[in-house]
Amino acid sequence: MSSKNYENSDNSKEQTAYKEELSKKVKEQKVVVDELSNLKKNRKVYIQQRNSNIFFLADKSQILSSSKKDLDYLKKELQDI
Repeated sequence: MSSKNYENSDNSKEQTAYKEELSKKVKEQKVVVDELSNLKKNRKVYIQQRNSNIFFLADKSQILSSSKKDLDYLKKELQDI
């Protein structure tokens, strides 16, 4: 086999792995959006600080809108592949 075939094979494997990872992230983000959408109005929402085990009280509507934006971005990125 030539080196081009190895490169194409490696590239397609990497692309497939990337697609699977993106698909998994889209599913996770859908769950987050659904869970936030179904919360009762009086429920509190906390967000975790990056690289820490500390959680802070957050505004539910802001978290929901940012989660929807993240979901839209991930879906678009998945479609572009």
